[in-house]
Amino acid sequence: MTQALAGIIVFEDERWPELAPLSDLLPMPALGYGAGTLASRWSASLGVPLVAVEARPLALACWRERPANVAAYVAGRGLALNAACVPGTGLEAAAAAGQDALFSLEGRVLGASASLESLRAGSGHGERYDAFLRGLGLPEVQVSARVIERPWQMIEWNVAALAADLAALPAGIAGEVHSSAVIEAPERVSIAPGARVDALALIDARDGPVRIEAGVRVAPHTWVKGPCWVGRGTQLLGGLIGRSTIGPDCRIAGEVEDCIWQGYGNKRHHGFVGHSIVGEWVNLGALTTTSDLKNNYGVVRMRLPEGEISTGLKKVGALIGAHVKTGIGTLLTTGSSIGPGANLFGGGRFAPKHVPPFAWWDGEHMEEHRFEPFLATARIALSRRDQTLSGPEAEALRALFARTVSLRSEPRGN
Repeated sequence: MTQALAGIIVFEDERWPELAPLSDLLPMPALGYGAGTLASRWSASLGVPLVAVEARPLALACWRERPANVAAYVAGRGLALNAACVPGTGLEAAAAAGQDALFSLEGRVLGASASLESLRAGSGHGERYDAFLRGLGLPEVQVSARVIERPWQMIEWNVAALAADLAALPAGIAGEVHSSAVIEAPERVSIAPGARVDALALIDARDGPVRIEAGVRVAPHTWVKGPCWVGRGTQLLGGLIGRSTIGPDCRIAGEVEDCIWQGYGNKRHHGFVGHSIVGEWVNLGALTTTSDLKNNYGVVRMRLPEGEISTGLKKVGALIGAHVKTGIGTLLTTGSSIGPGANLFGGGRFAPKHVPPFAWWDGEHMEEHRFEPFLATARIALSRRDQTLSGPEAEALRALFARTVSLRSEPRGN
């Protein structure tokens, strides 16, 4: 008889830089995707608790929604899972066999099945946890799985992940809904206790389910289009917002389509943000707008450390790292990448397609954003959500600033 799965461990490996700028500060398991994070989706999919996360220590310190590791010993069979691998493909079937095994794809460790005791012995290996798993000497099994290797794949696959995650949740309206609000396809709408949908708002689940978490406010004249997951404490303040993952405590208005908002983001004014991923503590000034489609309808290319490559997609907006600030009227070109801590305030002009971390762009020139003033601004931004910047978070920001100095000295252009 196959022993039931008792718990899972989700880990990142040394290929985390492939998901920059999103992974520059956060560990891969923390990245928003579907109706949650890469880590939480595995726990929900398998129906077992997440007992540990293995990743870079400073990155873990930046994860505010990090699930607490189980302190008490948990016995039984465990499964270790690479956060880059997403549920819904062949890995679950291989793991269901209940045999000790190392799962890999083209040389990359995607997971391992063994006792939780042996899997947890690797605690503290961080992004080298996959090497620990190889060292266990388990029989290696090649699996077929969907693996996120570039951030734009998260944009491409997120709507389907949302639809699958939300379809598994029971519908029900427990929050406060104004009598003049409209709910289309209520059998696919879930509104948690403590959420509020104001007069003349539209919750539209005809094209996919909608989940509104506790503490969310949907203001008048807001159209929420499914599939869409709206995280705890977020405020939707007017406009068309749909087909998106919106993390906790965001302030969103205007037009948002096919996006992932990591959390604590601010976009209170008009402007279009589409097919984009927005990191934590980002503030997009009024009329900040992304382009997600080229004029010739061609395939979008993005710049990476190894050079510019094709995404294979016709719609990619911007990848925006944590703590980015944009001034009014900032324009982001198709396939932009904006590094954490950047400050863009050249309103009415197209920002460079690739902006390194902690850059300071005034519309004509790019300089280095001085670190101490940046840190002071970050503390103020966090205080506006009743949060404080911890010592390890400041250390993570300082370390990122130091290791990206050379990027800010490179010549830049559009």
